[in-house]
Amino acid sequence: MKAAHYRAAFFVPPTPLQFRTMSRITRFAPSPTGELHLGHVYAAKVARDMAQRENGGQFLLRQEDIDSSRVRPEYYQKIEADLLWLGLDWDGEILLQSQRSTAYEAALETLRKLGLVYPCFCTRREIQEELTRIHGAPHSGENTPYPGICRHLDPQQTAELIANGSPHCWRLDSAAAREIHGELHFHDLRFGQIKVDPSLNGDVVLARKDIGIAYHLAVVVDDEFQAITHVTRGEDLLSATHVHRQLQAILGYREPEYFHHRLVLDENGKRLAKRDAARSIRSLRESGMSAREVIGLLGI
Repeated sequence: MKAAHYRAAFFVPPTPLQFRTMSRITRFAPSPTGELHLGHVYAAKVARDMAQRENGGQFLLRQEDIDSSRVRPEYYQKIEADLLWLGLDWDGEILLQSQRSTAYEAALETLRKLGLVYPCFCTRREIQEELTRIHGAPHSGENTPYPGICRHLDPQQTAELIANGSPHCWRLDSAAAREIHGELHFHDLRFGQIKVDPSLNGDVVLARKDIGIAYHLAVVVDDEFQAITHVTRGEDLLSATHVHRQLQAILGYREPEYFHHRLVLDENGKRLAKRDAARSIRSLRESGMSAREVIGLLGI
């Protein structure tokens, strides 16, 4: 295994003056749907190192297991075992999202009372057909915001559909939210001050019938609950932060600092994923590599 096969932005810690004068609390939040790979290791070490650069800092572990259709019981233990083998110990108890449904539902109900979410009955095919009608055929991999088909449904029609058991999700009304929170920004230790653009992601899904609360709302509620001061994660989630800042402002939550680091890529320039079994920590460990050698592959 050659180190040259992996590329990442090696973590260069910002100067202390860039941080708030508070104890740093970071988190690593994998999903127990597969084994950890080098990209996970990079993310976990960035979060752990940032917390440990200050006395009293804490590095927390959260298992994002709300999607029960994809979660597998054996991966909880495998994730924890890999982290411990790598020397990436965490502080305190592990938070399981599957045990937090009451908190998520309370946050969703707050948004309902404010009139900032609406039920969406669209199928994926209906959404795609509407997007094609409006924009033409989208480019491969293009993430186009939801076109708002159900945003202004008649209330009586909506009530009847729900009463009849029609499958639906709950979407954030991003424009209505903008009217409440006004202009927002967030600070990223890599990209600087960024103005929130509510139209970037559009009316994202906050709850789904099949898994309950969706990622965007769950992560915001949990970051507040765990008092996370510094959210570190891959740059692929930079756009999601626009939604998260909206939700934080509406729900009255604290605003953390952010650090969206570069991703670990394979030899073809593609982001590592759980399907890359040959690059899992387990496979590297079984090949005879030490924890230090695995960390060394990332140059950290």
